[in-house]
Amino acid sequence: MSQYQVDSRGYYGPFGGAYVPEMLYPNVEELQNEYQNIIQDPSFREDFIKLLKDYVGRPSPLYLANRLSEKYGARIFLKREDLNHTGAHKINNTIGQILLAERLGKKRIIAETGAGQHGVATATVCALKGLECVVYMGEIDIERQAPNVARMKMMGATVVPATSGSKTLKDATNEALRDWINNPVDTHYIIGSVVGPHPYPDMVARFQSIISEETRKQLVEQTGSSHADHVIACVGGGSNAAGMFYHFLDDEAVNLIAVEAAGHGVNSGESAATTALGREGVLHGSRSILMQTEDGQVIEPYSISAGLDYPGIGPQHAWLFKSGRGTFVSATDDEAMQAGLLLTKLEGIIPAIESAHALAHLEKMTFKGDETVVVCLSGRGDKDLDNYMKYFGF
Repeated sequence: MSQYQVDSRGYYGPFGGAYVPEMLYPNVEELQNEYQNIIQDPSFREDFIKLLKDYVGRPSPLYLANRLSEKYGARIFLKREDLNHTGAHKINNTIGQILLAERLGKKRIIAETGAGQHGVATATVCALKGLECVVYMGEIDIERQAPNVARMKMMGATVVPATSGSKTLKDATNEALRDWINNPVDTHYIIGSVVGPHPYPDMVARFQSIISEETRKQLVEQTGSSHADHVIACVGGGSNAAGMFYHFLDDEAVNLIAVEAAGHGVNSGESAATTALGREGVLHGSRSILMQTEDGQVIEPYSISAGLDYPGIGPQHAWLFKSGRGTFVSATDDEAMQAGLLLTKLEGIIPAIESAHALAHLEKMTFKGDETVVVCLSGRGDKDLDNYMKYFGF
């Protein structure tokens, strides 16, 4: 087994585990006991792959961005998760989890969402399967991601605002966990990222690993080798990065670069650069690295990107950071917005602001000229047009 994957107790090195209230333990234990058998069952795998192909539109292309490559002096490929149905990587996980929920006999689905992409993906699969759907979303995120809220409602989901704390992703997650405690028998909680109690970080990473599985095959087709010198992805909780890194983890020659949101600057007091600012602790059911005060209170994160303003990272990412396997860096709001505009002008692709953080790191790299770089374009920028327009004054 890879030293970077979860062990039998649900840990990645010192990170992970299942720190949950007693009332929630039966739900988590049921998942722990059942999920591997279910997802490794050939009929599950068949259903999963068929929906990814026929419904989501996979495989997503691996696109050689010629003008971007010319600018930076390297072969830069974009893994086009923005071309998936619903416009982001999130659908890979919700397809997997809805099939799992069906096999567990659950009739009601809850989810949390920040940027709204996971909420949309959850509402989508609930409509597909005819299941009740409740999505918790921070009040602030509801305002700044109105198109996604409309999509969720159109598909029959109930969107419940989280009005406590910073009124963003962390608070939406708290509300969803409360719901799950109160409705343990008939409800499955589809967590959108590689966070939460074991087995969620592993389960979500497995469903998202289709990203790197395809990428390696596509690299062989386009370059003759499955090797990439650098693989770059943005990280909030970290699901697109977990999927993008998954099949490269044991190839130590591949530089795995995770780009966090530095907001107005890492030390500005308005940031979400967890590895730069955080320390070890427990958040939302697992031991990881999180931004917290001296007495352990969670520090409110900030990012212009609704999907990255989370005060922690998934336990696998915490282990990649601590072990040195992953390189963790950050990009400010300004750097991300400029990178998003650059991609739009050079390649005619408007990226989600989350994905633009990953693109921003290219500015800080120096290439030898023949290096292969893969950037996970985790989502499309339709949902962020208002933010782009306000920022650039269009």
